[in-house]
Amino acid sequence: MPVDFESYHPSNLPNEGTNGRRILEHLAQYPELGFTPSELADELDISRGSVGTTLSRLEERGLVRHKGEYWAINIEAYDAQTASEIGLRSVADQFEGDHYDTNPDWDAELPDVDAETSGE
Repeated sequence: MPVDFESYHPSNLPNEGTNGRRILEHLAQYPELGFTPSELADELDISRGSVGTTLSRLEERGLVRHKGEYWAINIEAYDAQTASEIGLRSVADQFEGDHYDTNPDWDAELPDVDAETSGE
């Protein structure tokens, strides 16, 4: 489905149900712990090779961090991204179908406030 290119803002989070999202959600449950890729593979039933590749991609996005072979969530980045995404979705849901949503030219008849305040 085509999207309005100028207003489209993709999420930094992996899509729901993907290995990346599953790993992030698991790490978010234990923000104070680090896990090896093998532990994550066993815990989440994901192939070891896929876990390593996915962790590297998540690190590129700033969502996870690691020390040696242990990986943990970058809770600051994850919280900020998640809060932003949830907040925008909530606002959109709240106003979906209202006058402004269903009338794209709602602002066409607004008075020129600058002209009114300058005495024109």
